[in-house]
Amino acid sequence: MTDDAVPWLSVEQQVAWRAFLQGAARLTEGLNRQLERDAGLSVSEYEILSRLSGTAGRTLRMSDLAIGLVHSRSRLTHTVGRLESRGLVERRPCPDDRRGVNCAMTDAGYELLVATAPGHVRAVRELLVDPLTEAELRALGEAMAKVAPNPCADRASSSGTQELAGEGMTTATI
Repeated sequence: MTDDAVPWLSVEQQVAWRAFLQGAARLTEGLNRQLERDAGLSVSEYEILSRLSGTAGRTLRMSDLAIGLVHSRSRLTHTVGRLESRGLVERRPCPDDRRGVNCAMTDAGYELLVATAPGHVRAVRELLVDPLTEAELRALGEAMAKVAPNPCADRASSSGTQELAGEGMTTATI
């Protein structure tokens, strides 16, 4: 494709693209800072715990977890290894397929998630939800669902929303 055939971004599209990049970077940086301070976790590590908390037996197949998180299997293996070294998750053989490996949240992982969730939700509200109107937030969610549809959403959460530790928090809120 020659440069003449490239559909360059309009000024308005460039402004939106750059705002997205800067906003996503600031959001991720703010959430990482909060999670590191409160729990010694990264956003990726927290997201793994959150995903596991919403599944039957707090367990997911590693390949499904990688797809749902949009991580390479290598990246997920390293991240799960860090969580495993802290006793927050365990890797177990998949009972349905000897080649597969499951990632299971431990009780310590669940307790850390429950303790960390209120601060994380406050940070998400402060950095993303509260600055936007309901319509803007809905539009953002709809746009991101088009950009990054979750191909294993039905497989990844067989139990739907679960209440966390009787605190009125659910996996859908974290």
